Amino acid sequence: MNNKRPKLIFSDFDGTLTLGDELGPSFFTFLELVKKHDIPLVIVTGRSKSWGHFFMTHISQIKYVISENGAVLTERGEHDLKDTLYIDEKHVKKIESFTEYLKIEYPDVPLTADSWGRHVDRAFDLDVLALKEGLKEEIEKCMDNHGICYSTSSVHLNFWSGDISKSNACHRILKDKFTGTGVEDCLFFGDSLNDESMFGDFPSVGVSNISKVIDKLKTKPDVILMGKENCGPLGVINHLISVLK
Repeated sequence: MNNKRPKLIFSDFDGTLTLGDELGPSFFTFLELVKKHDIPLVIVTGRSKSWGHFFMTHISQIKYVISENGAVLTERGEHDLKDTLYIDEKHVKKIESFTEYLKIEYPDVPLTADSWGRHVDRAFDLDVLALKEGLKEEIEKCMDNHGICYSTSSVHLNFWSGDISKSNACHRILKDKFTGTGVEDCLFFGDSLNDESMFGDFPSVGVSNISKVIDKLKTKPDVILMGKENCGPLGVINHLISVLK
């Protein structure tokens, strides 16, 4: 187990800092813990750019959010929020066109409620796709045929065009915003398939609910927590307490 005190924390959101789909008291306990120890925190999520804005406007200690699975960086400007795309606009246009195609082919399968606030990627709720057997696989095959990338979080099937990943974005922000901090000084917490690029590139911890997908991961986190007491943010808190003593 890696017991090194991190200088920078990267963390997934859904399933990692939430218990299931609930944002509860343990999330705020985690925020107080990193604040107490003065450790910078970067949320790295598959959720929309609009969610990145929510984090930035409601949680003062969060200075950066990487959203849409590594496609968008949101940071605080002098008087407002600044968004930086980590992908060329041609890929934005391609996904816009493909999304319109999907709406015609699958008119009864709605996009996620937050898709209106997405810039680079789009998403389906996994719960919606599960209502019809084989639907998720059918849509993924359609994406394969059109050269569209996709991955799943604990709640969404995200899809996009171009070479984006959580890992690419974190390497970039490390170089641009945290000069002097190395990969070995970081710690990433995650729980799902769309976190796999981070598991391969950064010191990492998988909270115990990662057990649902662990057999599908080619690259696993350095530390895999076990038990209900280490589910989601509870595991994040427990692990941090153990390395911050």
